[in-house]
Amino acid sequence: MTTKEMEVVRNLDVERYMGRWYEIASFPSRNQPKDGENTRATYTLNPDGTVHVLNETWSGGKRGSIEGTAYKVDPKSDEAKLKVKFYLPPFLPIIPITGDYWVLYIDHDYQYALIGQPSKKYLWILCRQPHLDEGIYNQLVEKAKEVGYDVSKLHKTPQADPPPESEDAPKDTKGIWWLKSIFGK
Repeated sequence: MTTKEMEVVRNLDVERYMGRWYEIASFPSRNQPKDGENTRATYTLNPDGTVHVLNETWSGGKRGSIEGTAYKVDPKSDEAKLKVKFYLPPFLPIIPITGDYWVLYIDHDYQYALIGQPSKKYLWILCRQPHLDEGIYNQLVEKAKEVGYDVSKLHKTPQADPPPESEDAPKDTKGIWWLKSIFGK
């Protein structure tokens, strides 16, 4: 099977993209706990045009989070190719980690999106709601497959209904979830 060239969304309306997105499925990452659930990202536009990123996940009943910044790779381009920078470990921010964040697809109403990057090591299916219609999910999986992603690696993220609120959860203040995830726990 031949794969299409990876294209990204053009003229992404960044303001409409802001807000909370729930992770419906993703390729497992060593920087997230293997038993993570209720994973989500909240994006807020900064005055300088960059985006504040808050990624949250629950593991063992505790909320873990990491904050970062996203910015366009080429500010003059209309392509939705961004870089996201986090500092690791989150409890002692020393090491900057930068990754690609390409918006491969977003629906007209900005309710669900397919996010990837050029190496195809990471893939996310995001939705404004904690659950996504199975037909739409399958369409997004098919889009990822068309551009060469090994979709057999996709792992659906458990989401509670209703989702937990950050303020109500005990917080993992030591970043233990991050350390455990490196060692495969």
